[in-house]
Amino acid sequence: MSESLTEAAARIVLTADAFQKAEISSFIARQWQQGEIREIGTARPVDCPGRPEKPVLLPPQDMPRRRAGGAPHRRLSLLHALAHIELNAINLAWDLIGRFAENKPAWPHQFFDDWVKVAGEEASHFLMLSHRLTELGSAYGALPAHDGLWQTAVITNDDALARLAIVPLVLEARGLDVTPVMITQLSNAGDPISAQVIQRILDDEIGHVAIGKIWFDWLCEQHGLDPIQHFQCLVRARFIGRVKPPFNQEARQSASFEAAYYEILQYD
Repeated sequence: MSESLTEAAARIVLTADAFQKAEISSFIARQWQQGEIREIGTARPVDCPGRPEKPVLLPPQDMPRRRAGGAPHRRLSLLHALAHIELNAINLAWDLIGRFAENKPAWPHQFFDDWVKVAGEEASHFLMLSHRLTELGSAYGALPAHDGLWQTAVITNDDALARLAIVPLVLEARGLDVTPVMITQLSNAGDPISAQVIQRILDDEIGHVAIGKIWFDWLCEQHGLDPIQHFQCLVRARFIGRVKPPFNQEARQSASFEAAYYEILQYD
């Protein structure tokens, strides 16, 4: 019997080696897209992801602030931090699929198509950033990182709407806000190759926010909830931190993520 999608999702999240995780993610995404995996399945979700020996994980407050411009070590720090974010994004995408596969009401098939696509793209982002680190004489795992993203998964593991609100519509949307500045700083620092890599990631992440918005709104409609009001309630209840301006209105609007959802939250 072939592996179901949720079984594959659990296997990917449990994979400890970062590069194997990314490669398997890409492979499973292709299998699903080509119809080689057909069954969604009901595999038990994973409580804790597999982790590589490196990087060393520190509390978020102990991490040095990352910057894109200036000295080469700052650029390496930025690229390493982004690679770590993308590795965690692989886990988050597959965990969303595996954990909430049996949602009530049942997801349309397109839900799985969309999030498998996201998982495959997150794997591609990690591999691109890792390759760039190698070109610059470093490697993923060479610097410390933190575990804040998976903690977001933990505090939203009981509610698909909470997960959709916090991960794509707060965290990934924040990436749309800050990434253009990184691209400019890298270009100004004489590193157009890294800038191009991050531009590619930004273009894909607009699509990820759009997918999150589609399914958040869809699920709110199924439950008779006002999506704007419920989004704001969930962020206030579940998000550790603040929704901070400036907002990249152009990118957010490209993802059909209207300001009415989030602008008021900056005043909390």
